[in-house]
Amino acid sequence: MSFLWPTLLLMLLVLPLLVGWYVWLWRRKRRQVLPYASLSLIKQAMTPQRTWRRHLPPALLLLALASLLLAAARPLAKIALPTQQETIMLAIDVSGSMRATDVAPSRMEAAQAAARAFLADLPRHVKVGIVAFAGSAQIAQLPTTNREDLNAAIDRFQLQRGTAIGNGIVLSLAAIFPEVGIDLGQFSYGRPGQPRGPSLDMPPAGPPPTPVAPGSYGSAAIILLTDGQRTTGIDPLEAAKLASERGVRVYTVGVGTVEGVTVGFEGWSMHARLDEESLKHIAQQTRAEYFHAASAEALTQVYETLSSRLTIEKKETEITALLALLGALLVIASATLSMLWFHRVA
Repeated sequence: MSFLWPTLLLMLLVLPLLVGWYVWLWRRKRRQVLPYASLSLIKQAMTPQRTWRRHLPPALLLLALASLLLAAARPLAKIALPTQQETIMLAIDVSGSMRATDVAPSRMEAAQAAARAFLADLPRHVKVGIVAFAGSAQIAQLPTTNREDLNAAIDRFQLQRGTAIGNGIVLSLAAIFPEVGIDLGQFSYGRPGQPRGPSLDMPPAGPPPTPVAPGSYGSAAIILLTDGQRTTGIDPLEAAKLASERGVRVYTVGVGTVEGVTVGFEGWSMHARLDEESLKHIAQQTRAEYFHAASAEALTQVYETLSSRLTIEKKETEITALLALLGALLVIASATLSMLWFHRVA
């Protein structure tokens, strides 16, 4: 806990003085009563029940004062609060390697099941959009709160050739910022290792946006799921830079084994290897996190973790009002008990 006005905490030094003053008054009163009270009355007054009843209201009043003094210093505490997340984009790999069965029953089916569970856990007010990418990327569902439409889009996934991870990121950004007019055609394409031209083939429409701090955009986030490495399309690191400049976090999820598996698809045989380094770099560049899921259970757990991360976050919040309320309740409790037991305010 921290305080906006820490110097006011010096007022807490008054509390030991008040305790000492109360003890002095209590002893002085006992010395004054002893010469005039009979022995039986003294014994009755000194029973344990009478003693704790006598001291409880002042103790509550002292705690109330301590609470109010802490409130005066304007304390800050980290509290779990609902985020202002309004849109989450799911960018899901639908390349042929997703038919591999090292994640039972298959990578694709496990990804679909985990995505459905993720949607079920999200608050209903959060919009979700879906981008499916393979050799190219397409919007399977624009951001919506309609969970039935989202589940239907997940069920319609069709496996294709190629893995254009960068396209999935850029198209997700286009769905988050439709007014900006991000166009995939602006970016250069090609296979990894080929000479690249300029990253933009045509000037963007309108002035370029002013870059913001990475991860500072709190209204939307992207979850990128893939089981391989880029084979075509936009460089994923360029796409991550675009997301970083707009403050959008890109959480990356790697599915399958790092060593990879050989998969047959439409008469072709391919070896799909998970490019963890690129996925980690994308997450790091956008101030997000990377997750690895080597099984269906692990993938479901990843989505559960992401659901809690994206809907609940710990923020440093001023709790002055809470401490002031606690102090007021303690004052009321002290006065009430004193009136009930002694017919006066102690």
